[in-house]
This record gives sequence, structure tokens and C-alpha cells, in this order.
Amino acid sequence: MAIFQRLQEHYGYQGSYSSVRRFVRQLRPAEPDVVVRVHTAPGEEAQVDFGAAGQLYDPVAGRLRTAYVFVATLCYSRHQYAELVFDQKVPTWIGLHRRAFESWGGVPQRVVPDNLKAAVAKALVHDPVLGEAYRRLGLHYGFFISPTRPYTPRHKGKVESGVHYVKRNFMAGQEFLDLYVANQHLRTWVQERAGTRLHGTTHQAPLYLFREYEQAALLPLPAAPFTLLEIRPVTVHPDCHVRIDKSYYSVPYTYQGHTLEAYISEQIVEIYQGLELVTTHPRSHKPGEWHTRLADYPAHKAAYLQRTPDYCRQLATQVGPATRQVVDTLLGERPLYRLRAVQAILRLQETVGAQRLEAACARALYFSQPQYRRIKEILNAALDKEPLPEETVTPPPQAHLFARAAEEFFAQAREVAT
Repeated sequence: MAIFQRLQEHYGYQGSYSSVRRFVRQLRPAEPDVVVRVHTAPGEEAQVDFGAAGQLYDPVAGRLRTAYVFVATLCYSRHQYAELVFDQKVPTWIGLHRRAFESWGGVPQRVVPDNLKAAVAKALVHDPVLGEAYRRLGLHYGFFISPTRPYTPRHKGKVESGVHYVKRNFMAGQEFLDLYVANQHLRTWVQERAGTRLHGTTHQAPLYLFREYEQAALLPLPAAPFTLLEIRPVTVHPDCHVRIDKSYYSVPYTYQGHTLEAYISEQIVEIYQGLELVTTHPRSHKPGEWHTRLADYPAHKAAYLQRTPDYCRQLATQVGPATRQVVDTLLGERPLYRLRAVQAILRLQETVGAQRLEAACARALYFSQPQYRRIKEILNAALDKEPLPEETVTPPPQAHLFARAAEEFFAQAREVAT
């Protein structure tokens, strides 16, 4: 454009801009974009990727959802593993890799993913940062992870072609009842159609090359499958719990307000602070479940939860019959709920011992005042060491009752009238 403008300004050029472009291009022709085909040995590399698969019915959610097709292609044989899913989250990504390896009966030496968040935490040309769960998956199965350069999908062209082939050949013109039915048909299609076709590049059937050459070259599967699904940050709330997938797991109260890391497996949840394991819980598979250890609370908070009415009755029985009677009396009163008072009475045993507490409860019952305040006063004044009076103390009458019946007054009035 600058050359074109200078020609117009200084030389009165009357031609078109496109003529100038064609002339300059002849002077310095553009270098052709050369593509290098990389050939891999059997079992050396697999490429993985997602592709859009339209709308499918989700029987769990009861509605149509956007689906994605995951394709893993072995680069030597072009044999595939494919599965339809509803998200591209880390647990789904990890599970798809595990099922792909199990379907092949082995693990390739290197896996080439795209730079999606489930695989790569930070996409850099020379120093990409892997997601921790995906990094541990590679260590567990013993394969290298080689993310593609950002914005260069041609570097994993084999799986790109595989995704297009699934969409054009399997998905095109078909409708399925739901995701599960679609995956059943997809597994059959991979074996009977995609696996037996003559591939356009190798000119041989992918399933034949896989069985004859590549399967034996794969790394063996480990003795136990990889169970870690996800690693995510969690915050310890004031109730000493962290929330994971709408369920709650207790953490020692000293970590309140801290941000920890949850290692989520299929059956276990592990909470870490750096490299230190803080706690472990069985994983909930239903929302709204609570996993609480009383030891995670401060002692005075845990005592209230731990000392249920039945527990208090058992403890009182161990102290003595008078203490058990006091506990039964307080727990049987209506409508005031006196569990806290019962717990406080039983805690007195920690300071005065069972013998003095039993004597104090006996004295309180003797005077018909089995309340925590009265028992505490008896102990403070050491009255539990004094003998009880021999005569039974009659409790004072209620304030709203009269000492004499009304009939007595009316009888006197009738005598005077007579």
C-alpha cells in the first residue's frame, strides 16, 4: 500500500492497487507452507481431542444437553476409542483416558492433548503447566504428556481427522434415544465400521494394524487403575467443613478460614495443606451428605454433640443411683429441654469426682431441688460431706393454693345464719 501511494504521489501512476500487489509478489514470491508428516512407531503415540456432537437426551437430568465426542487415536494403526459425554471437566477427562487404555489393553508411550483446561493449567509454547490430576495420571500409567502448541491443531491432525470421521460417518443422519444408547452404538461402530475400513493414509484396516503390530507394543496396564479424579481448592468454613459437590466434609478447626486442596477419588476424599495430609473421608455420591468427625471440633463444642440423652443416662448410671435419678428427672421435664443442664452436671465429675457428685445429687433430691445451680452450690459449700437430716422435708405448697378449703368458710357462714 505504501509503494502504491508513493507511485501515485510522485510518478502519477494510474494503475490499480492489485496490479502493484501482483508485481511485488513476483519480485519476492511467498514461501510455500510446507507440512511435515510425522510417522510414529507402534505404541509410540496417541492423540486425544473433543468434538461437538449436538444435542442428546440426558436421562439423569431429564432434558436435552449439549454433548461432546471424545476421540483417542493411536497414531500408528489409527485405531480409535470414542465416547460421548456431556462435559469436558477434569473427572470426565481422567475417566475417558482410563477407559481408553483399558479398551486397548495397554498404554501408549506418549499422549498428545489439546490445551484444554482439564489437561493444561497454563498453555505456554516451551513450558506448559499441566493440571495436577492429569500429571498424576501420566505418572501412574507411565506415559509422557506432550501438549500441542497453542492454536496449532494440525499438530494433532490424526485425531482431528478421527473426530471429523466420527461426526461425518457415525453422527450424521442418526438420532438416538439417549446418551447411553448412543454410546452402545458408538462402541459397535468403532469395532465393526471404523476399525475394518481401509484407512485413507495407511491403506489398511486400523483394527488389523492394531492387533497385529501396535497392541503388543503398548506399555502394560498397572496393577490397579488410577482412581484420582480431580484436585481442587477448598475453603474451610466456620462450621469446620469444606464443601465438595454439594456434600460436606469436616476438617480440624485449626484450619478454619484456610484454603486447602481436595484430592477427589472415586471412593475417597483427601484434604491436603501443601504436602501434609490433613484428613481423609469416604466420598459421598449423593448431595447433602455430611461427614463429620467430632475430634475436628474444639473439645467444648464436641461435647454437646457427643453427649446425647442416652449417653448421659449411661454415664449417670456409672456415677450412682442419685445421679441417674437427677438426670432422669431433668430429661423428663416438659416443656423445657434440659440436656445442656444434664451435661453440665455430669461434667462436675471431672473436677470433684464421682463420689462427691453422687452425694451432692442425693442431697439435692432430698430437698426436692435437682437443678444444676443447686448441685453446684452444694459442692461449693461442701454440703455434700454433711449427713442428711433424718426427717423428710415436705416441699412448700404452691403459691396459688390455699391452706384451708373454701367449704370450711361457707360452713361457718351457714351456722351464723341459722
